[in-house]
Amino acid sequence: MTVTPLARPPRRVRRNQLNWLLTALPAFPLVLLVLRLWYLSRQDLPTMLLLVQYISPLGMISALIITLIWIVPAVVLVLRALGGLLLISSPDPEEAARRSLLALTALRMPDWVVAVAVALAGFTWQLRLLPALLMLVAVILALTAVQRYPGERRMLVVVTLVVPVGLGLLVLVWVAPGIRLALAAGDYATATLLAVPSLLGWLLTGPVPARAARLATHWPAVAAMTLAPFVIGVVFLRAPVLPNSAVEVGPAGAGAVRVIRGQLITVDDTATTILQRGGEVLFVPNDQVRSKTLCPEPIRTGKSRITVRGWAIDESALEWVAPTRQVTDVDPRCLGRPLRPR
Repeated sequence: MTVTPLARPPRRVRRNQLNWLLTALPAFPLVLLVLRLWYLSRQDLPTMLLLVQYISPLGMISALIITLIWIVPAVVLVLRALGGLLLISSPDPEEAARRSLLALTALRMPDWVVAVAVALAGFTWQLRLLPALLMLVAVILALTAVQRYPGERRMLVVVTLVVPVGLGLLVLVWVAPGIRLALAAGDYATATLLAVPSLLGWLLTGPVPARAARLATHWPAVAAMTLAPFVIGVVFLRAPVLPNSAVEVGPAGAGAVRVIRGQLITVDDTATTILQRGGEVLFVPNDQVRSKTLCPEPIRTGKSRITVRGWAIDESALEWVAPTRQVTDVDPRCLGRPLRPR
């Protein structure tokens, strides 16, 4: 007797794969939080268990959101642009949506989601990425117009050609000082990010040959989705989740005072628990603690000096507009020196 396996419809197979993906997706932030504690404890299990006991989950989730909030609009906008390009480049958009999850995502993505992603990106992306954001917006508008109004030729010429070219020229004029400074400093990556999107954005506002559509859209999306978890993990593993502190420690009576610098884990009735940079955990009796202070985050060594009309290229609009704490004098305890000689 011959047993013939039941053939499963391709659409059902894709739906099952999507269900598995949606099931595993909520576990990714949890994995990130656990890896962050494992990295912070220097791969020492008892130290990690101590951190789990005292670190607030809300604090870690807040650090995760603040650090990776720029990822969400990037994923939404790139998927919408590549999926829209695949839809208009296929002879049958409905068939493309049935065969490709990327095209289906672009077809079913509401306009308000794109609008929210654009607003979020405008506040959280660095200045060097804003030309790419503007070109992504122009591309998505053009692809949406081609998809919904294929018979309006005059409008499509304006949306797919005049608007991207005009917007690109305006952006180039505005970021020209930053491009010159980047080239003078030898920062060719920044110069490319400021100039190339405005020059080439209009090329993605119309269909590509049907044979090359899947190669030009599907595989870049697969590569981006494959690399995204690793990029997110590397960024978040360096995000601070505990406050940097400096603690003056000395005997109850008169005596020598030393300063312990590290990350403050907790303070209970008997001791102050500090995690030092090397991963060592110190329990300092509270009767020996003379004073404590919070230390500012270390200044980024890679902070760029390139600006565009007074706006640093590695700052977002939110960082530029929001009030910040100006640190003028560094507390000597943060430098490892006692507050005053004893």
